[in-house]
Amino acid sequence: MARKAKPLPSLEWLAPRLKVSRALTLASFLALATLLAVWNLVFADLHGARPWVIIGIQLLPLALLAPGLLLGNARAHAWACFVVNLYFIQGVTAAIDPARRLFGWLEALLGLTLFCTALLYTRWRFQHDRRLAGE
Repeated sequence: MARKAKPLPSLEWLAPRLKVSRALTLASFLALATLLAVWNLVFADLHGARPWVIIGIQLLPLALLAPGLLLGNARAHAWACFVVNLYFIQGVTAAIDPARRLFGWLEALLGLTLFCTALLYTRWRFQHDRRLAGE
């Protein structure tokens, strides 16, 4: 027996949630990028490596997502959910090292926040678009 389709939420219910989830996604995205840049420029012991090379490598995945996130593209937010797992894993492994514990927990927390808010934005944006299409 087929399941009945769950009714979509109203546009009035979705609109404020879209704004809040997008704002939180952008805030955590920018905070994560800032944390990585500041950590590598100021605090990290790079053992003679050039800081701009390390920052470039770490920020490349975020830079690829930036245009879509800034435009509010739901698919870019969905891809951010996949990409941000790299930063979450890096943060958890950095949190094991006593010298990088604060950085690791901040990176993991920002990664988790970005994941959750981008996921919610993606869900609500697709529901909003389906509702606008008359579904």
